[in-house]
Amino acid sequence: MKRVPLVPFPPDKVKKFSRIFLGFGEAVSRFFPSLDWDLEQSEIEMESREWGSIAIFSAIFYFVLLFGLMMTITNAARISPTQGFGISFLVGGSISGASFLYISMYPKLLAKKKIRSLDENLPHALHHLLIQIRSGVPLFNCLVSISHGDYGQLSREFERTVDEINTGKSEIEAMEALARENPSLYFRRVMWQMVNALKSGADVGSTIKEIVENLGVDQTMSIKKYGAQLNPIAMLYMVFCVIMPTLGITFLLALGSFIGLSINLEYILLGILGFLVLFQFMLIGMIKSKRPVGI
Repeated sequence: MKRVPLVPFPPDKVKKFSRIFLGFGEAVSRFFPSLDWDLEQSEIEMESREWGSIAIFSAIFYFVLLFGLMMTITNAARISPTQGFGISFLVGGSISGASFLYISMYPKLLAKKKIRSLDENLPHALHHLLIQIRSGVPLFNCLVSISHGDYGQLSREFERTVDEINTGKSEIEAMEALARENPSLYFRRVMWQMVNALKSGADVGSTIKEIVENLGVDQTMSIKKYGAQLNPIAMLYMVFCVIMPTLGITFLLALGSFIGLSINLEYILLGILGFLVLFQFMLIGMIKSKRPVGI
């Protein structure tokens, strides 16, 4: 397994250090019930309680490190011990809590990334498969061609299937295993349809053609749904990023002139600017997360 972001040591070492937290890791695995499935789908060969213990160890490590560092800085800055303790605890607790959540959710993020890569390349790979089958190329050679193609995670999945077939498994058994173990719903559905066609003796080319047409219809519907979801997001942008800042500043200036309130516009404008940057960053993330695969 590669180095995991926010985990302070390489995986083999951090597994040894975190063994004393296996009991707490069991509690983490119960708090995240899908953790076992996420670890399996992200191809991380580790039990859920081991992963939970790594998350707890990393959180404690960052808390102790940042707490000690902030206490040193606050003492050097001659801040009172009470305030220094509060600042150090807040910084250490917030960073350690964020690292715990990120590491706990990391397998799910990896699985989603894998699903997105599969779904992006699936229509292109199916067109490739359909053209070769229609040209009379045997199915195994088609699978080999896709495994050597530039289809990202999809090529790696087919490469594993080809290796299993070369070791003695039948095409149907290898494709069934691929369908069972894959996290992508679209990919599993495609593979099961191909397996059923092979079992029933139906024309695989006609089956793949129908699958390609259905995927095209699904993609069109997803794009229309995405367009409908953009309308309320655009409304939110207009309200919070255009209307509210303009009317808010005008209202504050008018209120200040009526009641004689001194308003420091510099701080207000800086606060509004910070809010706008944060809000627009959140909107961009929302738009990106809702965007259908392939557009």
